[in-house]
Amino acid sequence: MSLSITASTVDSGLLALPWATPLAQWPSSVIVSLPKGLSRHLVRFAMLSGGVVAVKETTAEMARREYEMLGNLTRLAVPCVDRGAVVAGRVDPDGNPLPAALVTAHLKFSLPYRALFQQVLRPDTATRLVDALAVLLVRLHNVGFFWGDVSLSNTLFRRDAGAFAAYLVDAETGELHEGGLTAGQRAHDLDVARTNIAGEIMDLEASGRLEDGIDAVEIADRLVAAYTSLWSALTEEESFSSAEAWRINERVQKLNDLGFDIGEMAITTDGTGSHVSIQPKVVDAGHHQRRLLRLTGLDVEENQARRLLNDLDSYKTLVTRPGLDEEMIAHEWLTRVFEPVIKAIPFDLRAKLEPAEVFHNVLEHRWYMSQQRESAAPISEVLTSYINDVLRHRRDEATLVGPLTETLAIPMLTPDGHPIDPDAPGEDDGTPEIDWRELV
Repeated sequence: MSLSITASTVDSGLLALPWATPLAQWPSSVIVSLPKGLSRHLVRFAMLSGGVVAVKETTAEMARREYEMLGNLTRLAVPCVDRGAVVAGRVDPDGNPLPAALVTAHLKFSLPYRALFQQVLRPDTATRLVDALAVLLVRLHNVGFFWGDVSLSNTLFRRDAGAFAAYLVDAETGELHEGGLTAGQRAHDLDVARTNIAGEIMDLEASGRLEDGIDAVEIADRLVAAYTSLWSALTEEESFSSAEAWRINERVQKLNDLGFDIGEMAITTDGTGSHVSIQPKVVDAGHHQRRLLRLTGLDVEENQARRLLNDLDSYKTLVTRPGLDEEMIAHEWLTRVFEPVIKAIPFDLRAKLEPAEVFHNVLEHRWYMSQQRESAAPISEVLTSYINDVLRHRRDEATLVGPLTETLAIPMLTPDGHPIDPDAPGEDDGTPEIDWRELV
């Protein structure tokens, strides 16, 4: 066998994998049991020295094309899986050719949509999944990427402070257009998305995993509505009188609130100077992510960044002292607030959730306990209760194994004994923040 390996990073473990054996027959000694979405190709997970990778059998041409496409999307800062390698020239011991393979890195703490529920898919979970997919599709279209096969199955989801963040996992049918997409191309992607999502939800219904009251077509239509609303907010031209110039800042703030930055804006006035038109030209996602990364070095999802920044701003009001700039306060918050909470998590529980999601959940748990007591709960009690009553009974999302419908042995409970839906949206309004002076 004369293998041809094209790789973005060097990992000697690649050569040790049984490439002379069809992927379906790879031994359990190299296979990792992780949930995966539906795929037209055989996909299996394997362990390398650098972590877990997904291996997909396909044609050499399609493997190389998708490998290049994932590289381009990564350079454009679009959420997608990291490419690993293309392995071609495979033959079995008898000299018979085997399909080429595309290797991609497993996205830690991510799950296919079928694994984001224990027994049935709840309406609010389905809604937040399609909302996340709508944001991903807008980001892809914004950089000129035509997906061609938009679906929940071709997407991975990570928890994001009560919501979800979506990542492209299959770029096989995608096309990148430097000049941007036409309205027809975007409409085609939306139509495919609507059809596929409705079919995927109906498939869950046929298998008995759909909670009563969920309308598959309504969920699919929500994807279209969410996409249309966000695309309009990011690209629509706006006109107003010159006396309302403050609306320029208002537009920028609105986009920032949606998690986007404006890299460039076109502003035109009429001949009399009494009328102004503005239109964003370059819109980059991740406004809060970039601010948090700049201040603390924490690289998290957008909603997680928003929540952490809110807490940082609250901390700032407590400790503001002469001579402390924002960067210094952020460093103090990181070392005195965020890190002590994360370090309090027992080592054997740290694969349950990402650190930023743990921190968000601690804030939520503080809210539950404070509501029960009708007063602020001490952080030490909050952490003990969260670790023992909630976190300990979650499945590990870093290395989730087992059946996709596996249920929790012990339900997660609020301090007063009521079940907690792990996929329920966060209670942000009125949530008492932790008094971080307890940690200092």
